[in-house]
Amino acid sequence: MSYTPVIPASGYAGWKLLNRTMEKQKAAFVASADVKRDEDYFRSKIGTITTAEDLVADRRLLKVALGAFGLDSDINNKFFVRKVLEGSTTDTKALANKLADKTYLKLATAFGFGDSDTPRTQLSGFADEILQKYETRQFEAAVGDSDETYRFAMSAQRELADLAAASSSNNTKWYSVIGSKSLSTVMQTALGLPSSVGSLDVDQQLVIYTQKAKSVLGSSDFATFSDSAVMDKTIRLYLVRSQMAANTTATSGNVALQLLQGGSTGISTASLLSKLV
Repeated sequence: MSYTPVIPASGYAGWKLLNRTMEKQKAAFVASADVKRDEDYFRSKIGTITTAEDLVADRRLLKVALGAFGLDSDINNKFFVRKVLEGSTTDTKALANKLADKTYLKLATAFGFGDSDTPRTQLSGFADEILQKYETRQFEAAVGDSDETYRFAMSAQRELADLAAASSSNNTKWYSVIGSKSLSTVMQTALGLPSSVGSLDVDQQLVIYTQKAKSVLGSSDFATFSDSAVMDKTIRLYLVRSQMAANTTATSGNVALQLLQGGSTGISTASLLSKLV
């Protein structure tokens, strides 16, 4: 049976409590029977895989491969995944490089089917590398089953730190945020931006993100996310504002229900309407 993470509370307070037990909870999750079966199968079979076609043909291996990069929902998109994996990551025309979500590029790079006659599946430490990512992503997903905001927070904490340490340009890092569903959700919320920002041209989004980051976080330099205080502030803002939005939605829903029931409760429509404005 799979281990279900214990979520002690909601919002930022719950996040702090969750972090205190994160290490032990993840260890228990990784030791669960379902995860162990997936990992044992991957270890025993991945060395026999030399092409993208071989990988997508084995659903159990593909489940782990995609799950290691948070791409679980693509499990049935075999043709698409194969095309992503077969292209050379150094070819700008390759599908993985054309896609806005650079998670696919990370997947293609990790397996290396299009980059060499000998893919990375043949390396001695390859299974450990992928399974470490799989454990992290799947634990985040398990936490997300109870509270999706925590999944996004955990993912952002990991990915923002990775981007901060990367050698790419500052603008490229912000473009990575824009192209990632989870990161853009976290940053939009933390910076107080409306979700409609995502419909703008990416260059316009870049300007908005960097200006707002400088205003809210004190700097638009991505290197600041290597500072634990900046990271904590970003996650705190995301969780607090997410909870406020959820509470506002719930309150509006309750008032609407009261409006519908106003005749039987004796509550005046005028007073209820005043709560909505």
